Amino acid sequence: MFTGLVEEVGTVKSLTTGTVGRLVVASDKVINDVALGDSVSVSGVCLTVTSIGSGELSFDAVPETLNRSTLADLRPGGKVNMEASLRAGKMMGGHIVQGHVDGIGTITSIKRLAESVEIRVNAPGEIMRYVVEKGSIALDGISLTVASCDDSGFTIAVIPHSLEVTTLGLRRPGDKVNLETDIIGKYVEKFLNARQSGGSVTESLLRQSGFM
Repeated sequence: MFTGLVEEVGTVKSLTTGTVGRLVVASDKVINDVALGDSVSVSGVCLTVTSIGSGELSFDAVPETLNRSTLADLRPGGKVNMEASLRAGKMMGGHIVQGHVDGIGTITSIKRLAESVEIRVNAPGEIMRYVVEKGSIALDGISLTVASCDDSGFTIAVIPHSLEVTTLGLRRPGDKVNLETDIIGKYVEKFLNARQSGGSVTESLLRQSGFM
């Protein structure tokens, strides 16, 4: 589990594809807080550390992961947001982020405002059903608040600090971004569907949904 608070921006060193792809990322901070087998959010995608070298982390990525995210588009020199998984006792900021990408959105506009930047992202309907105004969403692994939304997309207001410490400051209209909606909305929908179909929120359903 992650919080969506980016710890550093890493630099892609290489990406090889195949039956199992391998992504190598240069890291200064996260590398000091992880061990082999640990999970790291790489631009919103939960990946497992498979190798630790001198100033670099390696991750394996299966075709399913590459196909459902923007990782397949990475090139050497590209920048990625990185966050180590949340540990017990660590301050919980942002919101609950699993690192399970729901889909890919497209940045359609970036407007410079007096104290912030407004970014508009268009997203598929299966994602927008879980997006609500003032709710949380993870964009490339960054915990952000939805400023407004409609059937085709949403806007976020980004402060200068977030632009400086994440990849958002590098984004341009037309760029693709990984999106993960708030997990709470998905559970609420499942419970409501169970009630509407004549069922109830039972211990069995809670266990199936991961709450117990």
